[in-house]
Amino acid sequence: MSSQPNSLLHSDLDSAPPLLPAKVLRNDAEALQVARELAEVAREHAARRDQQRKLPWAEVELFTRSGLGSISVPKAHGGPDVSFATIAEVFRLISAADPALGQIPQNQFGILQLLRLTASEAQQAFVFRSVLEGWRIGNAGPERGTKDTLTLTARITRNGDGYRISGEKFYSTGALFAHWVAVKALDDDGRQRLAFVRRGSPGLRIVDDWSGFGQRTTASGTVLLDQVPVEAALVIDNWRQRDIPNTQGAVSQLIQAAIDAGIAEAAIEDAIKFVREKSRPWVDANVERASDDPYVIADVGRLKLELHAAQALLRKAAQVLDEVSAAPVDAASAARASIAVAEAKVLTTEIALQASEKLFELAGSRATLAEFNLDRHWRNARVHTLHDPVRWKYHAVGAYHLNGTLPARHSWI
Repeated sequence: MSSQPNSLLHSDLDSAPPLLPAKVLRNDAEALQVARELAEVAREHAARRDQQRKLPWAEVELFTRSGLGSISVPKAHGGPDVSFATIAEVFRLISAADPALGQIPQNQFGILQLLRLTASEAQQAFVFRSVLEGWRIGNAGPERGTKDTLTLTARITRNGDGYRISGEKFYSTGALFAHWVAVKALDDDGRQRLAFVRRGSPGLRIVDDWSGFGQRTTASGTVLLDQVPVEAALVIDNWRQRDIPNTQGAVSQLIQAAIDAGIAEAAIEDAIKFVREKSRPWVDANVERASDDPYVIADVGRLKLELHAAQALLRKAAQVLDEVSAAPVDAASAARASIAVAEAKVLTTEIALQASEKLFELAGSRATLAEFNLDRHWRNARVHTLHDPVRWKYHAVGAYHLNGTLPARHSWI
């Protein structure tokens, strides 16, 4: 892998436009407290932002300035390196307030995990430092129109001392808000590389054309690259990941599950609030308040139980990831982490969809009015849970327990 001295890497960062200082949090307790505070701010206008498809620029900036964007940076590089249990809880808290704000930084955390596996010491020092200083990382990995999610057509080719990248990306969550756009492309040998492209590089265009009916304000649209120049020092051999037992996929999936858990929690709380304050009881219930309807009570109880089960598996999965990451990761421990997260992902997916749909049955016809925008919960759940199908989670869990089959090694398991 081509690399350059730390001095050159740091001089490149120092020449970038100045950023407002970002706080560096010290520990898990600080991260959780800051996440709770940010969630209260984000919740205030989340429904309106969704309804108007207004991007959460101010909230993303608050997330970064608060220090939450760097909580997974290793201690050796000046970060707090909080537990996966804390990371999952941070994303759950933020996503219960605004799941778009939860989704926007999710790829940054996955990419920071990937750096630990495949980047050189100089590359790690450079990127981790930039994140501590408030730089955001956006995603430009997936493409449309290819055989599957792992197939790439984007190409990275040698150009003097550096590289050039060309291609078209979609589902580029976070790219519009980012300072670094992390681009996956195939090199001349057909190997996958990850390049950190600076925002504003010539030939780079980021298009806000995300039209999904859910997660409307994630700006998960198109990234266009036309012979974009990249320094050799900022190109990572992430193809090496496939040869190393690792937890990168499990970490990515843990955050996905936490976002879904947050969506489910918000849907249930809004259902309860609406039933208490606005719904009328059904005529045959013979009660004064909708909240006294015995069938409504039973359904709310069932939703709460299933939410708590999903939350418990989410916590367990994060604890398994913490345990596995505390020692050298081998094929068996990597599989253990992936299966624990897959089990949580099944339940968080199912409760997010069930709760966001059941809301209307419990709250009644009035709950469908546009002024309340309660359909955002189902739209967000339906779109976000499409990231990877739970039918394959069931298969992975069953094959693991029944036949000892280790799960595939990629970001979707």
